[in-house]
Amino acid sequence: MKITLAIIAMLLLGTCSQPPSVMEQILRSGELRVVTRNLPSAYYLGADGPQGPEFDLAARFAAELGVKLFIYSVPNVADAMRELESRRAHIAAAGLTRGLRLPPQTGFGPPYQQVREHLIFRQGDSRPRALDQTYDGHIEVVAGSSHSATLEQLRVHYANLNWVENPAAETEELLYRLSRREFDYTVADSNEFAIGRAFHPEIRIAFDLSGGKALAWAVDSRDPSLLKRVTAFFSSARAEGRLASILDTYYGATERFDYIQARVFMEHIESRLPQYRHWFKEAADQAGVDWRLLAAVGYQESHWDPGATSHTGVRGLMMLTEETAQALNVGDRLDPRASIFGGARYFIWLREQIPKRILEPDRTWFTLAAYNVGVGHLEDARILTQMHNKNPDSWVDVREHLPLLTQEKWYSRVKRGYARGWEPVRFVENIRGYIDILDWVATDTGPAAQRESAVAPTTTTTTATTTPNSMLAPRR
Repeated sequence: MKITLAIIAMLLLGTCSQPPSVMEQILRSGELRVVTRNLPSAYYLGADGPQGPEFDLAARFAAELGVKLFIYSVPNVADAMRELESRRAHIAAAGLTRGLRLPPQTGFGPPYQQVREHLIFRQGDSRPRALDQTYDGHIEVVAGSSHSATLEQLRVHYANLNWVENPAAETEELLYRLSRREFDYTVADSNEFAIGRAFHPEIRIAFDLSGGKALAWAVDSRDPSLLKRVTAFFSSARAEGRLASILDTYYGATERFDYIQARVFMEHIESRLPQYRHWFKEAADQAGVDWRLLAAVGYQESHWDPGATSHTGVRGLMMLTEETAQALNVGDRLDPRASIFGGARYFIWLREQIPKRILEPDRTWFTLAAYNVGVGHLEDARILTQMHNKNPDSWVDVREHLPLLTQEKWYSRVKRGYARGWEPVRFVENIRGYIDILDWVATDTGPAAQRESAVAPTTTTTTATTTPNSMLAPRR
C-alpha cells in the first residue's frame, strides 16, 4: 500500500510540475511579445501611432488571441534572433526570409509574402541587362544581408563581380543615396522597392537577381502550441482576404502628383469641387487663409470624397482621426461641412505650434508637413537640419533632411524615431501643385472678389477653437 501511494504521489507531482505550453504562458500573462525592426516594411511610429505591415499583422493576431500586443524594435536581424533565443520575445516579425538560420527551439511560421530581389539603377543611366554589364559601376548593398549572399552565389558565374557592403545602412537608405547618384546600383527586395519608389521616383528595376523567396515569422517552438495558432491565423487571414488587404495597403500602387493626376484633378474641379467650394471659402474666411489652400489639402487627403476611409480608421473629406475629430468637436467625420471646418481649425492649431519667428511662405509649408507627419516628427527633422549646420527655420533646408528620418543612424538620435520622411515632402509638393492649378482655374469672380495669395494668411481674426497638445495628426 505504501509503495502504491508513493507511486501515485510521484505521478501527481509530475503532473503538477508539468510546465505550461507557450500558448498557455501567453494567455496567462495576457501579453504577446513581438520583436521587429524599425523599417517601413515592418514597423514604425506614424503620426497617428504604430504602423507597418508586420505591426498590422501582429496586432490582428494579438486581438485574435485576446491579449495585449507588446511590440518593440531592434536594429537588425541578428538582434531579433537573440531576442527570440533568450525567450524575451514569443515571435520575431521582422521581414525575415525563410531559410534564415534560426536559434534552437524556434521555427518558421507559414510564408505570408513572396518577394523577389531586384538590381536597382537610376532612371537616365544606362540600364544593365546582365551582371557583367555592371562591372564598371559601383554596387552597394546592406552588409550581412540576403542580398550580399545572393551576389556571392552569383559570383560563381560572374568572376569579376564586385560590390561594397555597408554595415551601417538599411535598404531604404541605399535607395535614397542611389537616387542622389552616390553610386550606380543596389539590390532591394520587391516589397522594399514598392515602398521606396513612392519617394524616389527616379529609381528603376534593371532585372531580377533571384526567382523569389518567402517571408515568414519566426516563433518560439519549444512546443507546437504557438506555431499551430500562427499557422491557423495566417490560413484564415489569407482565406478571408485580410492578408492581401494589409499587404496592398503598404505595397499597392502609390499616387504621385504627375500629369495624369493633374488631368484627373482638373476633372474633379468640374465635377466635385462645386459641391464644397462655398464651405471651403467660409471655413477659410474664419481661419484667415485662402480657400484654395484648404481645398488643396482636402483634395490631397481624399480627392474631395466625404466618405473616404483609410485602413487606420482616418475618415472624411479632410481625413481626420477619431481623436482629432473629438478634440475639434467634429461630431460626424463623414459630414463634409463638419470635416472641412474641422480641418481648417486643425490647420490653424498646427500653425500655432510652429515657432513664431518662421515667416511665410515657410510657415505654411511647415504646417502642411505637420498635417501629414505630425508636429513631433517635424520637430525631429528640424533638429537633424540643425545638426547638419543648416537652417531649421527654412523649409528648403528641412525638406532635405526629413528623409533622414528613414535612416537608423539619424532617427535613433531624435526623440520619436523612424518616420517615412519622404511622405511630408511629397505631401507639400503635391498641395503646392494643386494650389497652382486652383489659382489658375478657380479664381473668384465678381467686382468685390480679391485674388488672395494661396500661401500667406490674411489678417482676418481666426475663430479656431483651442485644441489639446495631445491631439494626433490626421493621417493614414
